[in-house]
Amino acid sequence: MATWFVYIVRCADRTLYTGVTTDAEKRVADHNGGRGAKYTRNRLPVELVFVEAAGERGDALRREHEIKRMRLSDKRELIRKGGDRR
Repeated sequence: MATWFVYIVRCADRTLYTGVTTDAEKRVADHNGGRGAKYTRNRLPVELVFVEAAGERGDALRREHEIKRMRLSDKRELIRKGGDRR
């Protein structure tokens, strides 16, 4: 069973995008290749700034939802403290 991760990327316009994946490096490459989320396609390139192991897919989706509901200042603090950085 694959381990799922929650990740945050910083877009070229300095906005943040949060998602889930089993391979953060590949997912960032997908985003930068224009094959990622529609949100990031016009905001390239993106840079991986946070990764957190989340266990199973459901756990990752719940954590993603939690992070997306955070205030920007709280997201910045989360990034500052760092995650797994895989």
